[in-house]
Amino acid sequence: MGDFTEFGIEIERHLSKLGKDIQQFVEKVVPLANDDKDFAPDCDIVESEEEFKILLDLPGLSKKEIGISLKNNVLTVKGEREITAGDGEEFKRQERRRGAFARAFAVPQNVNAAEVSASFRNGVLTIAMPKSEALKDSQSIPVK
Repeated sequence: MGDFTEFGIEIERHLSKLGKDIQQFVEKVVPLANDDKDFAPDCDIVESEEEFKILLDLPGLSKKEIGISLKNNVLTVKGEREITAGDGEEFKRQERRRGAFARAFAVPQNVNAAEVSASFRNGVLTIAMPKSEALKDSQSIPVK
């Protein structure tokens, strides 16, 4: 019985390390200013056999207000959301956050940087990062 428990603990350890690795990949939030109106858009990260996908909720922004860059295995998404009252209007309540935002994501080594693509529909930004077959193949050692 003792051996089984040890084995269980070992598996737990591996799973929680895996969780931490995924979390580290997930994000580093980069604050641009101390303005309390700045917002950090919510994101999901999804993995399949073929790719990683980052989905960010960016309601009220247009494509041209979003900037995406990938450098040194860090993917950065930046933008700015302006919310203003119309002429003759004033805010009675203002909960929606506005201002500049930036989110940075550490991209896994096995992503094919050349094929990263982004689409923006219904206020959701989707960044698709295909896994690289070349990198996967290089991990297998040929038998001579």
